[in-house]
Amino acid sequence: MSTVEMEVFSNAQLILLTIFMFLGGEVFTSLLGLQLMKFKRSHQIQKTENKIDRFSTDADCSTSIPTNAFDQIELGVTSQDQQLGNDQKPDSIPESRISFQAQESINRASDLLAFSILCYLLVVHLLGSVSISIYNNTIPSANEVLRKKGLNLITFSVFTTVSTFANCGFVPTNENMMVFKKNSGLLLIIFPQLLLGNTLYPACLRYFIWFLSKITKRSEFADLLKNPRALGYDHLFSDLHSIFLAITVFGFILAQFVLFCLLEWHSGATAGLTAYEKLVGSLFQVVNSRHAGESVFDLSLITPAIIVLFVLMMYLPPYTSFLPIKDGKCFPATEKKTRAKRKNILDYLLFSQLTYIVLFVILICITEREKLKEDPLNFNLLSIVVEVISGYGNVGFSMGYSCGRQLKPSNNCKDASYGFAGKWSTQGKFILIIVMFFGRLKKFNTKGGKAWRLS
Repeated sequence: MSTVEMEVFSNAQLILLTIFMFLGGEVFTSLLGLQLMKFKRSHQIQKTENKIDRFSTDADCSTSIPTNAFDQIELGVTSQDQQLGNDQKPDSIPESRISFQAQESINRASDLLAFSILCYLLVVHLLGSVSISIYNNTIPSANEVLRKKGLNLITFSVFTTVSTFANCGFVPTNENMMVFKKNSGLLLIIFPQLLLGNTLYPACLRYFIWFLSKITKRSEFADLLKNPRALGYDHLFSDLHSIFLAITVFGFILAQFVLFCLLEWHSGATAGLTAYEKLVGSLFQVVNSRHAGESVFDLSLITPAIIVLFVLMMYLPPYTSFLPIKDGKCFPATEKKTRAKRKNILDYLLFSQLTYIVLFVILICITEREKLKEDPLNFNLLSIVVEVISGYGNVGFSMGYSCGRQLKPSNNCKDASYGFAGKWSTQGKFILIIVMFFGRLKKFNTKGGKAWRLS
């Protein structure tokens, strides 16, 4: 969803963009959040230390303190039902001592999880960058594209890997991935990185930790998998939840892939490609509908039915799963919470996510109303909805803009290889920026709209 052509950036500027994309990626920011939670817990531990200094273990003391508190901690609470040695009651152990040991155990587990996430980041980025570099060095057609555009091989490889994993959708070429639509091998290298950095990240992280536990033989990794929510890290799921998430992700991909092939096999978007290139290109395109938004086909040439399907996929949260999962257990969709929740005035003022999106579309239609009248083939409601939902879902799909679709051709019009938003007014672009921030922070407003009843 760029508003300038990517090839105007120098090699140094592309490197700077790469750093920004890496730092702003969901996985890296979640790692920072994990460290902030640890800092908060450490601050609490320092306060607790002053309270427990007077309690020291005597040689003849028969009270035993749990040696592995993390196994009995869920969301930072130590179980009070554990058995104590020599039939001692829980009251015989200072509560502050148990709390202190529990916090220390959680901090050690937090360090281990942070180490696992960091290893995951490094492995994926290293393998992705090396694979793209090897492919471009080996395949003359791909290497020729970089040579003609004056792109550095290493910069292109690292930039594309970071952008794909962080779901930014930027590629250092003006045509995005369209210029590589015949390089099926490159597409097959890139699209797994889309899944590893977005919808399948929780499942892949869980099995990566399981792999580390097998090769290191450390029981602490197994403890992490037993209590995935103990550290408050929202991206580590239970085994059952991970399975349902993976099934849902691949189910959505399969449904989109089948429909895309049925409707676009003989369309202008896929013209000039072999059957194998069409299959790989179609798979790459549908995987991107919930991820980075990299395109191998011109969206303006795709059937409206597919565009509407893409809009739905972009709207869905990344961790949408078929069955509601909570703490590793399945719950029917019709189950109602029996515990009454305290309401405040803000709960009744908040709108639903969909309501905010409709309001944003209305505002952009107002700011671009003159262009909607003068240039209806480019500025139409569907194109605006795609741009807004794409920004909200941090995907990056765009219908683009073409001077050839103008009803009143202008001599000053020049086709440019950037997103549709590049032709919007300053006010429209500003609203879209707000939409992108709102979409990135949407998890903080998932309870809105509950006060409204449609009957």
